[in-house]
Amino acid sequence: MTRAATAEQDRSSTEDGHVDVLIVGAGVSGLGAAHRLRTQFPDRSFTILESQDAPGGTWWTHRFPGARSDSDLFTYGYRHKPWRGPSIAAGSAILEYLDEVIEEDDLAGRIRYHHKVASASWSSAEHRWTVEVTRTDTGERLRLTADFLWMCTGYYNHEAPYRPEWPGLDRFEGTVVHPQKWPADLDTTGKRVLVIGSGSTASTVVPAIARTAAHVTMLQRSPSYWFPSPTVHELATTLEPLDLPAEWTHEILRRQYIQQFDWLATTSREDPDQVHEYLMETIRPLLPEGTDVEKHFTPRYRPWQQRIAIVPDGDFFEAMREGKVSIATDTITEFTEKGVQVSSGEVIEADVVVTATGFNLLAFGGIPFAVDGEPVDFTKRVTWRGMMISGVPNMAYAFGYFRHSWTLRVDLVNDVVDRIFAHMAERGARTVVPTLRPQDADMPLLPWSDPENFNAGYVMRSQDRMFRQGDREPWTHMHEHDHERAALPEADLDDGLQYR
Repeated sequence: MTRAATAEQDRSSTEDGHVDVLIVGAGVSGLGAAHRLRTQFPDRSFTILESQDAPGGTWWTHRFPGARSDSDLFTYGYRHKPWRGPSIAAGSAILEYLDEVIEEDDLAGRIRYHHKVASASWSSAEHRWTVEVTRTDTGERLRLTADFLWMCTGYYNHEAPYRPEWPGLDRFEGTVVHPQKWPADLDTTGKRVLVIGSGSTASTVVPAIARTAAHVTMLQRSPSYWFPSPTVHELATTLEPLDLPAEWTHEILRRQYIQQFDWLATTSREDPDQVHEYLMETIRPLLPEGTDVEKHFTPRYRPWQQRIAIVPDGDFFEAMREGKVSIATDTITEFTEKGVQVSSGEVIEADVVVTATGFNLLAFGGIPFAVDGEPVDFTKRVTWRGMMISGVPNMAYAFGYFRHSWTLRVDLVNDVVDRIFAHMAERGARTVVPTLRPQDADMPLLPWSDPENFNAGYVMRSQDRMFRQGDREPWTHMHEHDHERAALPEADLDDGLQYR
């Protein structure tokens, strides 16, 4: 069944109802949660609400040229479903993979598309959530109830991407587009394109556009770290003649990637100079002769304080060597009719400007929550191990890694939620709520992300809108995978959780 047909099939599902578990979001996180309910708790009813017209989340909404993974698919794919293909893949291949998950787990009939959650309210008297929903295709209002709410909305604000206010933008005579809002009819063939930004999106868009554009200039305020990762891991090439079962190859490559990124994360923290030199020496041979590496490729922050831009097979650098791409490191003074003037006085002329300036974080889809009639101010609440919120009953959320593949953590979170469900059943409990212990009474509320640990722009811009963390377990998060893959399976489910 095609994606369009699947979406059409569920547009008729408009009736109100009650389920044991209500999943919000049909992206990687939501489909992973649904798989767990199918396999671990087959007797529990559940529904997935998705505001878009098809599944896939980010992979469905991001349609800019070259959209692809910036994590390897052997760890970005689910633990239970081996990835078969190159390590780095296009968004369309990831959507096909997710379609297979939906078919294999028989999830098509469980997903309600065009269903946008307007509010969520918990009643202790009724031991359930009431969720108000708006159908984005018809405007109809629905009311659903659930015993447990599983938030799998990711962290993007899909409707409002981040773009700075630049003087003179309204004077520009060309086309301005943000990658999150890419028009289907935009053709950059033969055009002069200016891409503002140098993060993961820019590293994807620039080489894709450069294939047919007259020229692409990437304008960055300051450099990012880059890594030319092979599309096919050399270990995969070694294993191919052995004709191993696909599951073996998947597990071997998965463990190899985990080991590599564990090393990178740990060494970046303990010996950042070593990682800096490693990254610099990796890209030097790929750059055009005479490139000012200090100016254009030496960041102001230490490795992994922001995401490293992955360049599959060095395609970005290849486009630079061929003269199709150039880099300008400067700040924007203003837009002109023909392009952008930077602080040096130079005007970079362009027919199309792509503002690859990042996105805004949105906690829990921006949905207003209430508990027993009182609005929940998440900025006054702390996280329980990065998957539940203090004082909010029967609600878990999926939040992946910034440095490792998102799904690596989602799988670990799902393990803990599975254990909590089983623990509740053993106790005969209907409610579980993270609750500060007596020794936590004076615990400081810290930013959800420590700038010394990770300080990407989208994280810093969200500090005043996100939930908090404490200075002790179990009220912390943003740990690395090498820590959590041991810590989360051992997490004490009675530490900081109350059952009723």
